[in-house]
Amino acid sequence: MLEWYRRYGRDLPWRQTTDPYHILVSEVMLQQTQVDRVLPKYAEWLEKYPTLHAIARESMARYGGQLPSDEATLLSFKGIGEYTAGAVLSFAFGQRAAILDTNVARVLFRMFVGRGDLKSHAMKRHLWDVSRAVLPQRHVFDFNQALMDFGATLCTARRPKCLICPMRRNCAAYPFNPEHERVNR
Repeated sequence: MLEWYRRYGRDLPWRQTTDPYHILVSEVMLQQTQVDRVLPKYAEWLEKYPTLHAIARESMARYGGQLPSDEATLLSFKGIGEYTAGAVLSFAFGQRAAILDTNVARVLFRMFVGRGDLKSHAMKRHLWDVSRAVLPQRHVFDFNQALMDFGATLCTARRPKCLICPMRRNCAAYPFNPEHERVNR
């Protein structure tokens, strides 16, 4: 995964910073919008709104204007959930923290599970466990970014590129993926 990312990973502006606020803004924007739509608005947003009001107010009052670097405290902020906390910890603070967005869930489901209801609550909990289990000790930033890019560009929802996937030999879904037959004819 890391080798693939180093070769094919996307160059995105929020990957060039460790500023927790900038990371948080990108993650909040990306929760609602695809990357290609966020790109033109990201810098504009940061210039116009250098802080997020509620989160900024709380971080000023309780943490001297800095976003905290521990999961429990980040999760205590209104609007920060498990994924966003993991992203901020991983991307801004370089900590070993798992993430699970739509793309990552799809990749982990196909690689390690293969069958079942991807949208069920039990499966989401299981995929969080998988995300934590596969997380390397080092290069966490790159690994998490790789998972997101891999799901967005290769292991896509509608037209997965199974035939050129470097992970297909180890993919639990590869022999069962109905998209595989259609895509790879």
